[in-house]
Amino acid sequence: MSPPAEVRVAEPDSRIAREFLSGNEAAARGAWEAGVEVAAAYPGTPSTEILETLTRLPGVYCEWSTNEKVALEVALGASMMGRRAICSMKHVGVNVAADSLMTMGLVGVKAGLVLAVSDDVGFSSSQNEQDSRVWGRFVHLPVLEPCDAAEAYGMARDAFELSERFEVPVLLRLTTRVSHVRRPVSVGSRGAPDPARHGYARDVERWIITPNHVGKRIDLRAARDAALARETLASPWNRIEEGSDRRVGIVVSGAPYPAVREACPDAPVLKLGFSHPLPVALARRFAESVDQLLVVEEVDPLMEAELRAAGVEASGKRVLPLRGELTAPVIEQAVAQLLGTAATGAAAPQPVQVFPRPPTLCAGCPYLGVYFWLGHLKDVIIIGDIGCYTLGCNPPWNAIDAIISMGASLGVAHGMAKASAADMKPKPVLATIGDSTFLHAGMSALANIVYQQANVTVLLLDNRTTAMTGGQDNPGTGHALGGADAPRIDFARLVEALGVRPERVRVVDPYELPTFFKALREEVKADEPSVIVTTRPCVLSPDFERLKPLAVIDDKCNGCARCLDLGCPAIGVTRREQQTRASGAVVELAFVTIDAATCTGCGLCEKACGQHAIVAPAGALGH
Repeated sequence: MSPPAEVRVAEPDSRIAREFLSGNEAAARGAWEAGVEVAAAYPGTPSTEILETLTRLPGVYCEWSTNEKVALEVALGASMMGRRAICSMKHVGVNVAADSLMTMGLVGVKAGLVLAVSDDVGFSSSQNEQDSRVWGRFVHLPVLEPCDAAEAYGMARDAFELSERFEVPVLLRLTTRVSHVRRPVSVGSRGAPDPARHGYARDVERWIITPNHVGKRIDLRAARDAALARETLASPWNRIEEGSDRRVGIVVSGAPYPAVREACPDAPVLKLGFSHPLPVALARRFAESVDQLLVVEEVDPLMEAELRAAGVEASGKRVLPLRGELTAPVIEQAVAQLLGTAATGAAAPQPVQVFPRPPTLCAGCPYLGVYFWLGHLKDVIIIGDIGCYTLGCNPPWNAIDAIISMGASLGVAHGMAKASAADMKPKPVLATIGDSTFLHAGMSALANIVYQQANVTVLLLDNRTTAMTGGQDNPGTGHALGGADAPRIDFARLVEALGVRPERVRVVDPYELPTFFKALREEVKADEPSVIVTTRPCVLSPDFERLKPLAVIDDKCNGCARCLDLGCPAIGVTRREQQTRASGAVVELAFVTIDAATCTGCGLCEKACGQHAIVAPAGALGH
């Protein structure tokens, strides 16, 4: 394997440029230089840019798959055909892919296969904080942990060679800080794919995972684990950095390494980039050279537990937080606690109190009308899902009772409907789900609702894109990755094919508030499964047609605030002085305003206003 980026010697024949790259871009560049030929992914922050970068590089087939399990299987199929492949996803996506991943830990790979996973440490845009290094232990995979973009580049390049030498997928574990922070990276040229690897060789004892074949594969996996354990001891990605202050030595992997060097510049450090299998002998030798050992890792105490199990005394989560990113002040305070001294550096930054600005939907978003009415529904249980429409749990709508995970809204609603059916007055149950999420994980749940005849109303919100992760295409958009035309799924026909009776399938325009509310009331009252498909493009998609902004007639506005219930960020309230007609006194009045710069002209507020105080400009169409 190549030496780490920090000590890599410049090679004029192969290092051709220096670029300013994020960790995701660098990982994609490293994979491309390694000769990757197939890339499959499902979008999800903070991993999305890996595939998006690969689409801009020649010689790679790229696709947004319908979910992470499919993406991983696409990569495995390419590997079986002798083509180097990469699959990328965010941490929760590995849960979806786990069924096939577990088997891949047994059957292995042919051509190199890298699983690039980006963990959302701090869960800034996720439903949980999950440590994907666990999968390395669970599936018996080698784990590489870059600390910055330069290492993401180098490790991605090296991972394919490691994968092929040991015939195993390699887990490249990134985190938000590594994925999105940029630094200069010395890049090289693309290595030509090896045609000698290409082609399929039939091997039923390996690729058909039946009980009579599994035993031999488990034995081979055990031998591979032992060989990988020896590999980590000699890996240049793992190194001891000497220090003058030997009171506390620090073992660190991945993103916290720069913070460790900032907080403790004089401390000895064992920096692990090839972190699993854990090089225990190296760590034991390092521990013997210092007074105390501190293990710094995000987020679970995996290395700490393994070292302690091996008889190496170490501290970690006793003095470090169990969640969130580990910054220099946090590490400095942990070391001070071990030494029984006060931290001398700057105190941990305190959040600045600013005017609250909760996340909201975009002006003109087709979900605004949906949640406007859902927020007015009484005695209806509403289960939400993962996507932009998750924001329906926020004010002013407050329209969601529970959100569990991607695609779970239908299954949870199913269970609640069945449990409620025996009540004297069962509550109607409604599930919301987006088009991409429905294709990702909702179809089988709807088939189960129909099969079990659960009385659930499903709101299938089709905005013709995978909106929350940046507007990627999916089988419901009519476009493939790169913009080429592709078959577009007809959701009404699809849900009918899954068993919903045609009478219970409604396709409505969410901008038509009265029509949508009528359909909503009727389907919630139905005593069988029903689906309402709302269809309007996302305001950030190429399919959206922006219209002229609306305006408020002050004399007609009575301040009822019904338009504010839409939650549209283009609608606000301003106060200004005005002279009254009767007495001539000057009073301060509140007026609804519409920001012309952000208004898309969708007309939702015009329809919500009972006073007809919001109007379209003369000559405008579509209202």
